[in-house]
Amino acid sequence: WLMGAGASLAAARFWELTVPDGDDGDGDEQQKLESRKLFVRVLGLYRPFYRLLAGGFLFLASAVACETFIPHYTGRVIDILSQDYQQSQFTSAVLWMGLFSLGSSVSAGCRGGFLLCAISAFTRRIKHQLFAALTKQEAGFFESVKTGQLTSRLSEDTVLMARTVCLNANVMLRTFIQTVGTIYFMMSLSWKLTCLVLMETPLTAALQRVYSAYDLRLSLVLQNSMAEASEAVTEAVSGIRVVQSFNAGKHEARRYGNLLMKINTLKIRQGAATAVYGLARRLIGLAMQVLMLYYGRQFIQDGQMTTGSLVSFILYQSQLGLGIMILASSFGRMLSSVGGARKVFEYLDRQPRISTDGKLRPDAMNGCVSFHHVHFAYPTCPENPVLQDFCLELRPGQMTALVGASGEGKSTCVSLLQRLYEPQQGQIRLDGRPLSSYEHRFLHDQIAVVNQDPVLFSTSIRDNIAYGRPDCSLEQVQEAARQANAHDFISNLENGYQTELGEADSLLSKSERQRIAIARALVRRPLVLVLDEVTSSLDAHAENQVQQALAACSSRTLLVIAHRLRTIEGADQIVVVSRGGVAEQGTHQQLMGRRGLYYRQRERLF
Repeated sequence: WLMGAGASLAAARFWELTVPDGDDGDGDEQQKLESRKLFVRVLGLYRPFYRLLAGGFLFLASAVACETFIPHYTGRVIDILSQDYQQSQFTSAVLWMGLFSLGSSVSAGCRGGFLLCAISAFTRRIKHQLFAALTKQEAGFFESVKTGQLTSRLSEDTVLMARTVCLNANVMLRTFIQTVGTIYFMMSLSWKLTCLVLMETPLTAALQRVYSAYDLRLSLVLQNSMAEASEAVTEAVSGIRVVQSFNAGKHEARRYGNLLMKINTLKIRQGAATAVYGLARRLIGLAMQVLMLYYGRQFIQDGQMTTGSLVSFILYQSQLGLGIMILASSFGRMLSSVGGARKVFEYLDRQPRISTDGKLRPDAMNGCVSFHHVHFAYPTCPENPVLQDFCLELRPGQMTALVGASGEGKSTCVSLLQRLYEPQQGQIRLDGRPLSSYEHRFLHDQIAVVNQDPVLFSTSIRDNIAYGRPDCSLEQVQEAARQANAHDFISNLENGYQTELGEADSLLSKSERQRIAIARALVRRPLVLVLDEVTSSLDAHAENQVQQALAACSSRTLLVIAHRLRTIEGADQIVVVSRGGVAEQGTHQQLMGRRGLYYRQRERLF
């Protein structure tokens, strides 16, 4: 791990020097400092896998050392064949060549195995940490970030990030060991030719500087374009019914094709830049080889070198040039790794806007909920308040119904009650205490919500009902299903509670899905149950079945949001929400007698 850390930091320093400075000196220095911090953080995440890294780096050093000796013995073989042939010297030289070649091959294979295992383990760890961090964010975060971007970070950037240390360490250690060994042997063969060959370095560095700046810009644009393409696929697949109903398949295909064309264009530009850079590098290398052969021939004629020594020198020069080319070609991948790491750490470091530091876990509670002068606007539209000075009390054992036009704030009340958002002003209290003072999991055990379109996961019905409560027994699951009027139809399924919804989901009616969702809420035995328009799209028979399920909830604090005013006539309290506040409040008979907003809405419907 220490070898990897040192090599990675050395590589980071090298690349830092080769990247051209920007126009803004202060910003460029800040970017360099940030890059160093990123490398250090990634190194820290690799610490549990130091044994794998150490094994990979040791085999890497062994492979490079073996490779360095091969040209030396190749030259000796040529000298033995071109001069007085001696079988013993020839056999010895060939044997050493074979041993070093075998050692290089075996060590290279072991190096690859160790480093691949380290990258795989690191990728699993960072993906798990990133997913855990994302699940802790508040709902507003997911409204401001596209789904495709999140999946791109999880599936692509984490893999690029995992390569950072192994790529840098592998390239830097290999290049360092190979360069030191190669220059040593080259100097021992001819210091004059060595000085000539090293003249290539400043030319290559200048060329690298120009190429690096261009490739850096392209890499960042390419990553963003790939995230846009992922987002387009996610939107089209998740909304496939809308796409098909509006016959927009060709439009989505054309949209995705345009994004792919953009990505393809960027990759072509990147490939063209790499090709031009490689061509220039080869021309410089070819020019140096011509000069080296010209002077090498003169040194042979003067007796300063042998033919075998010149061959060895040429092989070492090629080896040195290849190492520099590998170092340069890996620069683009390193930039992608750094960019991916930066984006991953942005999400890992993000603190949720909603605090979950509450500690209260009372042994006994009543379930009284109260909204105290609540003001709220969604983070994406802060200039448009949804609730203004909203006050409401939900009493235990009573059913409170919220009615009103769409967009008046009814579902917003549910989101605030779940602490998916925090009000900008005012408080929501449970038994007289702010929601934020309760322990996070304890609070969500006390408040359960059933939405209009319940989400059921691709697992068994039992696991769906017990979702978030893995300690629930089958008996508890069945009891909750009976209360939700769902036990009979579940039992009639071929596999009962073990039916996988990934296969049978399409066989369930909307009413059956709703009742499974109600059972999932009831298995928690919540104090407060919220039903958000659960009957708005059901027929009369299905609505009656759901209403029977709700009869089992009469002992709880029940909040119902309904568009069908007929379904909430028996509510203990009906609250009419209008313009972000409470317009009317009372029983059905009281509100009808006042002939106000509730009366007019009902008259329009009936």
